[in-house]
Amino acid sequence: MKVLLAQPRGFCAGVVRAIEIVERALEKYGPSVYVRHEIVHNRHVVDGLKAKGARFVDEVTEIPEGAVAVFSAHGVSDEVERSARLRNLPVLDATCPLVAKVHAQGKRYVAQGRTVVLIGHAGHPEVEGTMGRIPGRVHLVQNEAQVAALDIATDAPVAYVTQTTLSVDDTRSVIAALEARFRDIVGPDTKDICYATQNRQAAVRDLAKQADVILVVGATNSSNSNRLREIGTEAGVPTYLIADGSGLDPAWVREARVVGVTAGASAPEALVEQVIDTLRRIGDVEVSVIPGVEENIEFRLPAELADR
Repeated sequence: MKVLLAQPRGFCAGVVRAIEIVERALEKYGPSVYVRHEIVHNRHVVDGLKAKGARFVDEVTEIPEGAVAVFSAHGVSDEVERSARLRNLPVLDATCPLVAKVHAQGKRYVAQGRTVVLIGHAGHPEVEGTMGRIPGRVHLVQNEAQVAALDIATDAPVAYVTQTTLSVDDTRSVIAALEARFRDIVGPDTKDICYATQNRQAAVRDLAKQADVILVVGATNSSNSNRLREIGTEAGVPTYLIADGSGLDPAWVREARVVGVTAGASAPEALVEQVIDTLRRIGDVEVSVIPGVEENIEFRLPAELADR
């Protein structure tokens, strides 16, 4: 069995930064580090940080006085930040810089007098944080039908921003629908789309040209991991989303000559290795990596942790 690994796959720079913030905070402050929500959408990552002493809570109100609060990579609303400030909690913000950039774009558009439309998935933590950062009403749409139903005058000045786990391809049809409906509309340049999302999706499309089956390593609540699975399926290749090697059904790959493997942006490489080990128990495996983009982006840590 040939196993082709996507390039790139797994952790992006925003995820690496978020995890490092928690780890360095634990080194500096000890077990008084509390993370609001999952730092990233991966149970293995969260369990690993719990084992090191991090505590995870649903709301800032659950964090005791004197403890350190960490905001997840998905970002938080102004209300959450205000709640932490009112309780005098020291805050380490692990919001991905690319998510923070979307927040800043939205605020700029509002300052220009534009009505903001957010392209994204309802209920996703990043979407909730973004809607809570942009002042005034933000209209959330996910598809062309929702664009058609928007209660906004066609001659109103409009701007759009997008959830970072959506790629240029994911948003193209919705943006086209917005531009067809509104006469005065602006939005970010395509180069502002999250590089990691775009690169990982392109790599899955490359995998789909060669693989009989594709395995996506990632969490079921990970938006970008689910999209990778959808892309493989749309390309006509049976594609399965699994959390780790234990989720692999041997029947999926028994007749496959080439198995493609990739991982969502919040899935550690150790889980990819675990999947390969599981494949080796099924039969002989020859592993290679398809050519792809080499990512070398790094994001700065908060000043309080940068010198450790």
